[in-house]
Amino acid sequence: MTRRTRRGTTAAAAALMAVSAACGPGNPEQPERKPDAGRSASADEGTAGGKGAGAVPSAPATGTPSPRPSAPSAPPATQGPGDPTPRTGAGLEQAILTTADVPGYTVGPMDPPPARGETPDEAACRPITELLGGRPEPAARTAAYRQITGANPQSRPAVSMFLTSHGGQGAATVLNRLRTAMTACGDGFTTTGPTGPSAYRGVRELPPVKTGDDSLAFQLTASFEGDPVPLVFHVVRSGGTVATFYTANFEGPATPVMPAALVTAQAAKLSRG
Repeated sequence: MTRRTRRGTTAAAAALMAVSAACGPGNPEQPERKPDAGRSASADEGTAGGKGAGAVPSAPATGTPSPRPSAPSAPPATQGPGDPTPRTGAGLEQAILTTADVPGYTVGPMDPPPARGETPDEAACRPITELLGGRPEPAARTAAYRQITGANPQSRPAVSMFLTSHGGQGAATVLNRLRTAMTACGDGFTTTGPTGPSAYRGVRELPPVKTGDDSLAFQLTASFEGDPVPLVFHVVRSGGTVATFYTANFEGPATPVMPAALVTAQAAKLSRG
């Protein structure tokens, strides 16, 4: 295993959504953070987007923008049939995937992400950076975080996931804002975070797993020790809850494959209440 692969695997397996820490130029030596099995992986959210006071993104750059494709189509922003009212922290813990739900995979605990994430240089990209930070906007009432690995613990890529409870309208808004940001930030964007600046290359829409009340998928590319690192996100809404799945390829430029079975299993479990 190469030095680059060893570091990248550690970051992918240990840090939920801390993409800037694992991939950004400010902290290439990100140490492994082992989940505490005795600690709850739920986190009640009290601030919008987890940003501290004054962490306001700058206004979008002025000038004549280059033509961009139209935003991906989205279903109407209405409450879904699954759970229009926000789930509690206990409700999310009951609804999130377990090892028993996905044969061939192991689902383990993961600590919530740091309260402070990345701030984009363009405000239009904030929905994406908030998702990168594990705190999609509008702010969730509560959240639960997990790490998923295959039957072989050394298999890659590992998958990080989290559930966020918003209520029906809030959950629909999460996906609608992401679609708008995917179009506005299609050429890439830069951010500033606790470890320094980071740059992300173009945002590319991917075919989503057709499940839940609404779903989307996209890829953006970060940098790790000067090499491109493709990041893939699948986001699914079921009623008032949003499930986000994330994986990365630290070994080459190919788009990492998200196991559809994980996404469909989570959506099915949410739909059962």
